[in-house]
Amino acid sequence: MPAQHGPRRARIAFSDSAAKQLDALTSEAALHALDRALVVISVDPDVGEPIPGDTAGPQLRQYADEVEVVRVLYFVTALHTVVVVAYIEI
Repeated sequence: MPAQHGPRRARIAFSDSAAKQLDALTSEAALHALDRALVVISVDPDVGEPIPGDTAGPQLRQYADEVEVVRVLYFVTALHTVVVVAYIEI
C-alpha cells in the first residue's frame, strides 16, 4: 500500500521589507512563533482574513495568532503555490 502524503504546502517567499524584518529578529521565541504562523499559512493559504482594498492586484490577507502574538500580512499567487509575506509583526 502506498504511503499517504499530507496536503501540499505552498512555498513561502518574503518581500524585501519582510526579509529585513526577518533579519532583525534575534529572539528565539520570536523566530519560533513566526515559524509556527508560517507553517499554518503554508498549509492553508486562505486561513487569513482578507484586507479590504484595491482589487486590481492580488488580495492582501492577514493572519494573526493571538497565542503566539504574531501578525503576518501576505498575498497568495494565483495557483496557491507561493505565499509572499509582505509584513511581519511580533
